[in-house]
Amino acid sequence: MSELVGKLRGKTGKSSNKQKLNKEKSLWWMYLPAVLFVTVFIVYPFMDGVRISFTDWNGFSQSFNFVGLEQYSRMFNDPTTWTVIRNTLLYGIGSTILQNGLGLCYALLLNNSIKFRTLTRTIVYLPVIISPLIMGYIFYLFFAFQNGALNDAITAFGFAPINALGNADINPYIIVLVNTYQFVGIAMIIYLAGLQGISKDFYEAADIDGASAFQQFKSITLPMLAPSITINVVINIIGGLKLFDVIVALTGGGPGNASQSSSTFMYDLYFSRQDAGYAATQGVLIAFIILILSLLALWYFKRKEIEA
Repeated sequence: MSELVGKLRGKTGKSSNKQKLNKEKSLWWMYLPAVLFVTVFIVYPFMDGVRISFTDWNGFSQSFNFVGLEQYSRMFNDPTTWTVIRNTLLYGIGSTILQNGLGLCYALLLNNSIKFRTLTRTIVYLPVIISPLIMGYIFYLFFAFQNGALNDAITAFGFAPINALGNADINPYIIVLVNTYQFVGIAMIIYLAGLQGISKDFYEAADIDGASAFQQFKSITLPMLAPSITINVVINIIGGLKLFDVIVALTGGGPGNASQSSSTFMYDLYFSRQDAGYAATQGVLIAFIILILSLLALWYFKRKEIEA
C-alpha cells in the first residue's frame, strides 16, 4: 500500500512540475510584446544614438565620418555643457524635493475628513492633465516682462517691473516652481494611496502609549510610506532630469544658454545648429546621469523600505 501511495505521489509531483514549467513558458510568451516594444523603441534608438555620437553627422546628409572620441572631448571642454548639467540637476533634484514635500503635505491634509476634500484633491491634481507646453505658456503670460500679470500687479503698487524670465539667476528656479506646481498632484495621489493602506490599529496603539502626533508621524507614517516615497522619488527624478516642454515655453533656454536643460540643448544642437553627432553625445551623457541617479535613489529608498 505504501509503495502505491509513493508512486502516486511521484507521478503527482512530476505532473505538478510539468504544469508549472508549461505555465512559466506561457508567461514568457506574454512578455514578448513588451520586450519587442522596449527593444524597438528604446534599446535600438539608444544604441544608434551611441553610434552617432562617434560621428560628425549633421542630421540630414547621407554621408558622415567617424571621429572617435572627438565629440566627447569637445563636450567636456564646452562651458555650455557644465551650465546644462547644473541646470538639469537643478530641475531634477529641485523638482523632486519640492514635489515630494508638498505632495506629502497635501496627502496628510486631504487624508482627513475635511470640508471640500474631494474638490481640493481635484484642483491639486488638475494641472497634471494639462500639456506641459500649454502650462509653460500660461505661466509665461504671468511672468512676462511686458503685460505680464506679475508686473501689472507690481507696477500698480508703484514698484519697477521685474524681468524674471530674462534673468539668468532667477529663471531656472521659476522653471522648477512651474514644474512642481504642475506635477505635485501625482505625488499627492501616490502618498494618499500609501496613507490609506496604513492600518488605524497602529495609531490607536500609539495613542494608548501616549505618543505625540510628531512621534506617530516619525515612527509609523514615514516608515510605512517607504514604498510610496521610493516610487515618487524615482518618477520625479526622471521627469525633472528630462524637462523640455516648459523650458521651451517659458525661456526657450535663454537668455543665451542660461536655462538650457540637456533635452532643450540637444534639440537646439540637432535642429538649429545641424550638429547631430554632438547632440547624440549630449544625449548619451544625460542618459547616464538619469540612469545613475535613478539607480542610486532606488537603491537607497529600497534599503529604507527593508529597514522599515
